[in-house]
Amino acid sequence: MTGISDAQVDEFQSNGVVLLKGAFADFVEGAREAIAQNQANPSWRERTYRPEDGSAPFFQDYVVWDQFDGYRDLVRASPMAEMAARLMRSKTARIFHDHILVKEPGNSVVTPWHQDQPYYLVEGAQSVSFWVPLDPVPRERVIEYVKGSHLWGRDFRPMRFDGTPLFEGDGSEDVPDVEARRDALDILGWAVEPGDAVAFSFRTLHGAPANASPTRRRVISLRWVGDDAVFADRPGATSPAFPDLDYTPGEPFAGAEFPVIYHADQGR
Repeated sequence: MTGISDAQVDEFQSNGVVLLKGAFADFVEGAREAIAQNQANPSWRERTYRPEDGSAPFFQDYVVWDQFDGYRDLVRASPMAEMAARLMRSKTARIFHDHILVKEPGNSVVTPWHQDQPYYLVEGAQSVSFWVPLDPVPRERVIEYVKGSHLWGRDFRPMRFDGTPLFEGDGSEDVPDVEARRDALDILGWAVEPGDAVAFSFRTLHGAPANASPTRRRVISLRWVGDDAVFADRPGATSPAFPDLDYTPGEPFAGAEFPVIYHADQGR
């Protein structure tokens, strides 16, 4: 059993986000080691934001979960895959990709409000990201979510974090100005400890403040899809990009890069 209750599944389904206290506490040290190894040996997808104001960098890397033991253990040895299937109400949990995020002390980069779904080469109603912090993060510096926004039925224009559109000529709807509407929206966020997790839908609007603190904010985010996943039709290179992947939009999402880690009829 995963330790996820029916009430937590219902909360995820209705709110688009749920807090899972202590879910991966046993994997924190290995994950920290993996981040150190990853920063010393980044992939070609690595993207580090170095603010023009000279403040500390914001390291990011993608699609490296099978290259470092600490990441691999979270995917294959932890209960995350079964948790993902439960939350998605899916028989299967297929790993899509990972996103490594390290905001160094004093980093001034604000993660703007966005949905993850429009950036991706996969579509489906069954999706979940696990945002797993490896450092304590107080409520005022934690990632935030707009409650129920995954059910709005709208996909907003994907923007790079530098403010430029991901897809040239994209006519999608702009992301709403959440900051200007904070009083009208139900915004969720929780103080978290290392090994906690926040699980959220790819379509849930979310954003995070800068790290104006003396401590690092190391996070591993792992993205999963369920039974209904198909390849998406996008007007350009997605984020993360898979330039060598041969696929047909609308076909079932599959491939060696995206293995099924859990199947309800077979277990792990």
